[in-house]
Amino acid sequence: MSEVRASPTIGFLKGAQNHSPMPEDESGEVEPVDEVEMAEAEPEDPMELLEARVEELLSDLQYARAETMNARHRGQRDRAEAIRFGAAGLASKIIPAIDGLEKALSNGNGDNEAITEGVRMTLDSLKNALETEGVTRVETVGAAFDPTHMEAIATIPAPDGQAAGTVIEEIESGFMLHDRVLRPAKVVVASD
Repeated sequence: MSEVRASPTIGFLKGAQNHSPMPEDESGEVEPVDEVEMAEAEPEDPMELLEARVEELLSDLQYARAETMNARHRGQRDRAEAIRFGAAGLASKIIPAIDGLEKALSNGNGDNEAITEGVRMTLDSLKNALETEGVTRVETVGAAFDPTHMEAIATIPAPDGQAAGTVIEEIESGFMLHDRVLRPAKVVVASD
């Protein structure tokens, strides 16, 4: 009977000296092997192993591409947000100047019309510059108290015709930059 030889890969993978798929006994006769033992002895087809590895690498590549795209989108979103809200620091510094100019106008007795008009023009210029950048004043008096945009400094009994929780007076203006609060409005709120 001629000897049936397995592929050299089997011997290499298993470290076997005997390349026969069926073990020999001491007399040199070949003994039958169970199918389970044969299945354990035969490795997977090298092409199948390579194909599985290629699929694994392709999957890893797709994952890496998706991660790269997500990172690119996050970066674009972060840049857009930085541009949109980049003026927040400057606006926060200008708002107190607006407060001062408004107080100067309200306290002026009109003795010097030229100074009053100059302050008014400066104030309007600053307000327009802020509005151009997306800064708006928080509307308060007569509105329902909103803790996300307002800070209650005091509460007073609701006057006739006013509902509880309504803003009665604005102590200090609040400002928004797009949908972010730069400074909450300080208000007096009607209570029960």
